[in-house]
Amino acid sequence: MKALFLLFPLLLISESVVCAQEANQVIENQVQTLLSQMSLEEKVGQMTQIDFSLVSVANGQDVENPIDIDKLEHAILNRHVGSILNTPTTPNNKAQPIAKWRNMTQAIRDLTAKTRLKIPVIYGIDAIHGATYTQNAVLFPQAISMAATFNTDLSFREGEITAREVKASGLDWNFSPVMDIGRQPLWPRLWETFGEDVHLVSAMGSAFIRGHQGDDVAAANKAATCMKHYVGYSYPLNGKDRSPAWIGERALREYFLPSFEAGVLAGSPTVMINSAEVDGIPGHANYHYLTEILRGELGFKGFTVSDWEDIIRLHTRDKIAASPRDAVKVAVMAGVDMSMVPLDYSFYDLLLDLVKTGDVPMSRIDEAVSRILKVKVQAGLFELKQPALPVEGNFATEDAVAINRQAAEEAIVLAKNANHILPLSKHASILVTGPSANLLSVMNGGWTITWQGSAEELYPQDKLTLLKAIQQKTSGQVTYVGGQRFSDEINIEQAVTQARNHDVVVLALGENTYTETTGNIDSLELDPVQLQLARAIFAIGKPVILVTFGGRPRIITELAEQAQAVVLGFLPGMEGGVAMADILFGDVNPSGKLPITYPRATNDITPYDHKPMEAFELNQYRPLYAFGHGLSYTTFETSDLKIQQNRISLGESIELSVKVKNTGSIAGKETVLVYLNDEVASVTRPVKQLKAFKKIELEPGQQETLQFTLTAQDMSFIGLDMKRIVEPGEFKVMVGDETAQFTVLKN
Repeated sequence: MKALFLLFPLLLISESVVCAQEANQVIENQVQTLLSQMSLEEKVGQMTQIDFSLVSVANGQDVENPIDIDKLEHAILNRHVGSILNTPTTPNNKAQPIAKWRNMTQAIRDLTAKTRLKIPVIYGIDAIHGATYTQNAVLFPQAISMAATFNTDLSFREGEITAREVKASGLDWNFSPVMDIGRQPLWPRLWETFGEDVHLVSAMGSAFIRGHQGDDVAAANKAATCMKHYVGYSYPLNGKDRSPAWIGERALREYFLPSFEAGVLAGSPTVMINSAEVDGIPGHANYHYLTEILRGELGFKGFTVSDWEDIIRLHTRDKIAASPRDAVKVAVMAGVDMSMVPLDYSFYDLLLDLVKTGDVPMSRIDEAVSRILKVKVQAGLFELKQPALPVEGNFATEDAVAINRQAAEEAIVLAKNANHILPLSKHASILVTGPSANLLSVMNGGWTITWQGSAEELYPQDKLTLLKAIQQKTSGQVTYVGGQRFSDEINIEQAVTQARNHDVVVLALGENTYTETTGNIDSLELDPVQLQLARAIFAIGKPVILVTFGGRPRIITELAEQAQAVVLGFLPGMEGGVAMADILFGDVNPSGKLPITYPRATNDITPYDHKPMEAFELNQYRPLYAFGHGLSYTTFETSDLKIQQNRISLGESIELSVKVKNTGSIAGKETVLVYLNDEVASVTRPVKQLKAFKKIELEPGQQETLQFTLTAQDMSFIGLDMKRIVEPGEFKVMVGDETAQFTVLKN
C-alpha cells in the first residue's frame, strides 16, 4: 500500500482578500437588515419563480405590450414573487424584439419599486449560446462546438458578448453554462455540454463564467450566470433525457463534480438542479448532493433553483413524496432555495402552510431567502432602475459578429482529407445535396429563437446556409438538390443524375433540431433515408465531401470510409454556413479538435480516458475519430518534450516544455494537448487524462516552445477512502508523439 498525500487548500491572506471580506460583510449586513423587515409571505415569495405566462395577456407573443397589469400586480403585490423566467406565452415561446424586452422588464421594475421593501425581481432566461430569445442577437456555436475550438479566450469573449446583449435586452440572469460532462452520446442535451473531458469542461465553462460576470457582476455590461444541471444529469443509463443515472461516489467525485467546483471558483452565484435522479435519489431531493457536497465541500455560497416543475414531480412522477405538500417539504429541506414552479402559485401556498404548521423551520426559509437577496444585491439589481445598457453599441456589434465568425471557424473539425482533396477549387462544379445543406436551424440547434430551434422561418435572412455560402464563395457551377425542410423527401434519382455532371459532391447530412426529451432517440444510426441518399451518391464514384451538422455523433462509419473528406460541423451557430464554406475552399485553415470520442458503432461507446481493461486483450479502443482529433491544411510537429525535474516530492508541481513547429506551407492554428497517466495506483487509473492545453498560431516554418505546469491537483485522484490524494510513484506525460516520465517520491 502506498503512502498517501492529502491535498488541502492553502489560505492566502492578502490585502485584496481583506477588502473582499469587508465588501461581503457590507452586503451581508444589508441582506440581514432587509430580511429582518420581511413578512413570512414576502420571504416565501422570494423563493417562488413563475413563468411569464402567469403575467401575460392572451397571445402575448403577438402584441407590443404583453403584460396583463392585473396579473402582474397579483404576482408581485400579492404573491411577492422573487423571479420570473421565459418569454411570453409558454410553450410557444420565441425570441422577442429587443425594444419589447426592455419595455416588459421595465414594467416589472417599475412595479417592484412601488412595493413596501422594493425588492427587485430577478428575470431569468436561457441565453445558452448568445441572447437566444432576443431577435437578431449574436448567436455563437453551441457548447459542444465551442469546446471544439479548445480556445478559452473565445469562450471568455462569448461570455462577455452574451452578458452584454442579455443586459441590453433588460434581462438579469442567464441559465448558462451547462457544466455537466458529456459522456453519453445518446443523451439529447450532449451538445449543451463542453464535451467528455473533465479538464476541458472545467476550463471552457469557467472561462465563460468569468467573461459573463467579470470582476463585478453588478457592472452594466455583466450578468449573473447559472450553472446547470447539478449533478449527474448528463449520464443517463439509457441515454434518454430525464432518466436515471447510476453513478458511484468515486465516479461522481472523479468526473462529475470537478467542473461544478471550477464554476464555483469562477464565481457563478446560482445553480440549477438535476431534473433526473442519481442512484435512486432525485436531484431535487438529494440533501447529500445539494447541501453536504455543494455547500459543505465545494463551498458554494449562492442559491439553488429548481428546474421546470421538478419539485411537484417528486410526487407526480418520482413517487417519493405522498402529496404535493410533502414534495415541497422534501425539496426545500434538501437544499432547494428557489422553485421554478412555474405555471401556478402552488409552491407559494404549500410552503407558506408548511412554515405556519412548523413542518419547515423559519431558519430554513431565512437561509434560502438570504442567499437569494445576496445574489440580487451582488448583481446590482437594487440600484437598477432601468435597462442597464443602451442598445446602440452594445447589441449585434461588428466586433461581436467577428468574434462569432472566428468561433465558428475554429469549431469545425476536419476529420478526413484523403489525397488533399480539400480545399476545393473555386472553379469546380459542385452538387450540394442532403437535408442539412440549406437550413440555418441545423447549425444552431435547440434554444435558438424558439425552444426547439426548429422555426426556420424566424431565422435572420441575412445569415447564410451552407448552400448559400458555397454559392457566394465560388465562380464554378453550383447545383442544389434538396428540400426546404429537414424532413422533405429528396429526389435521389435527380441527385444522382446531377452528381454525374459535377466535379464533386458536397453531401450535407446530420440531425434536425431538438432539445430535452423531444430529442430522445433509440440509436445513433443516421436516418435510413439519409443512408439511402448517401449510398446512391457513392455508387457513381464521384468525389464526395461529407459534411455533418447536429448535436450528437451520429454513426457515419460506412460513409466516412468512402468519402474523400469528412468535415464535422456539429452546431457552429449563426455564422456556421460561412465558416464551413471558408474552410471547404481554403480561405480558413481548419483548427477544430474533437471534444468527444466519435464512435465507430452505435453501441461502441468508450471515452478516450478509458481504463486499461477497456483496451486489453480482445477489448479495443477503436473509435472512428478519437478525442482531440482534427486535421489542418498544414502540418505540425511536436518535439523535445522536457521535464524540468524527473523526481519531485509529494505536493510539488512539475514544469515541462515542448517545441511545436509548423512544418507545412501555410499558416495554421494548433492545439497542443498535454496528457498524464499515473502508471500504478491503488485505484485503477485512466490510460491518459487531459491536464492542460494551449492553442497557438504558427507561420510556415515557425517554431515555438510552450511551457506547462502540472500541479499536485493534476496528479491526484479519488482514493480508496473517497478523498482526493496523490500517491508516490511513476507518472507519464504525453504530448503528441512525445512521452516523458517523472517520479513522485515519498516524503
